[in-house]
Amino acid sequence: MDAIRQTVTVKARGVIEIRAPELVPGTLAEVIVLLPPENDATRAERVRALVALMKETQGLPQAQAISEDEIAAEVSAYRASRR
Repeated sequence: MDAIRQTVTVKARGVIEIRAPELVPGTLAEVIVLLPPENDATRAERVRALVALMKETQGLPQAQAISEDEIAAEVSAYRASRR
């Protein structure tokens, strides 16, 4: 299997263009898209933002009024609906 490696920029609406003269029109090709890994600072910031959101959500009056039994019942109902 031959491979063509190109680094491209994703365009609007997730469009990616690959141009290679060796690609013959009508040939079936498999495309795998590899995104660059997040750097540690970006990942850490996303984790901090998620933790802050969770704390904010837990402080809402609606969250304070829900018992552990109600949470367990919701989780069970959700899992049952996915079967």
